[in-house]
Parts: sequence; structure tokens; C-alpha cells
Amino acid sequence: MTEEVPRDKKSDLINQILEIELQWFLNVNAEAGAECQQHPEAFKLIRGSTFETWSEEILALYLEHLVDAQSKGKNLVREKYAKIEGLIPCVNTSEALNDIIKIQEDWQKEARDKYPRMFRGEAGTESARYFRCELDTYSPAVLESYLNDLRTALPEGKNLVIETYNKIAQKIGYSSLEEWEQARK
Repeated sequence: MTEEVPRDKKSDLINQILEIELQWFLNVNAEAGAECQQHPEAFKLIRGSTFETWSEEILALYLEHLVDAQSKGKNLVREKYAKIEGLIPCVNTSEALNDIIKIQEDWQKEARDKYPRMFRGEAGTESARYFRCELDTYSPAVLESYLNDLRTALPEGKNLVIETYNKIAQKIGYSSLEEWEQARK
């Protein structure tokens, strides 16, 4: 008889979030989504790695936000892609959203400088637009909690963009982001 591995709360939250987001993602008819939709495991790996850098507090708030949207018949992934494609406008002008984008842009620049082969395609307005459109679907409570997470990471010298990619690197068989960068020569 095998012993069941205990799961922690954070992993459970991430798995619940991924279940909802993946269902929504697979039901999107978007130019940007078509290729990725053929690889749901890659979607889960990438999104899950991002969520692993979030605190339990923001994960719980985000899950609550997703469940609320789901109960109202919304598909926030569809909304994000509609915003990306310019079919509906971004409407959130909160200071928290703008602060988050500024921190993320700084982290993206640091990541590009440190890992130019990994992040060469991550530059410019396309990445920023994608991120803004995603944040535009978040509730005010999620945005505030996310900003608090980022502000906590800053004085600790963390870069959550690099941490996310390091997690992805390890999940696909590299020991680190540095090794993945070297393999891209």
C-alpha cells in the first residue's frame, strides 16, 4: 500500500486555479491562443510556475475572483484575449495596476540584461500589452494583494520574472535558468 503524499495549501490553490483557467483557455477562439491550446500541459507548466511565486494570500483571493467570475458565466481568459486583440478596451486605470506594470517592466529588463538569449522575444510593447490585459481582468483586491507581494519581493532583492523562468527551467530538465540560457547558444 502506497502512502499518499500530503499536499500543501498553496499547491491545492494553484491546482484549483489551473483547472479553471485551463477550461477557460481551451474555450477561447483567439488568434493568440490557437497554437498554445494544442499543448495544455505547457499552459499548466508556465501558469503554474508563475503562481508558485505568489503568496497563499493572493492565490486565495485570485481563486475567489475566478470562482466568482465563473458563477457569473464569465471567462476571464476570453476577456484577456479580447482585450489583447483590441475587441474590448482595457478599463482599469488603478494606481496598483500601473505600479505592478512598472515593477514587472523593470524585472523584465533585468531578466533581458542577464539572460539575453532567453528573453530576446520578451521585449517591447507586446509583452507589456499582454500583461496589462491580464491585469485588467483582476479584481481590485487581487491587484492590491499582488502589488503587496511585489513590494515585499523588491527589498529582498527578488525578481519574480527570473524566479518564474527558473522554475520553468527546472521543470523541463535544466538545473537552472543559467543552464537553460547556455543551452540556447
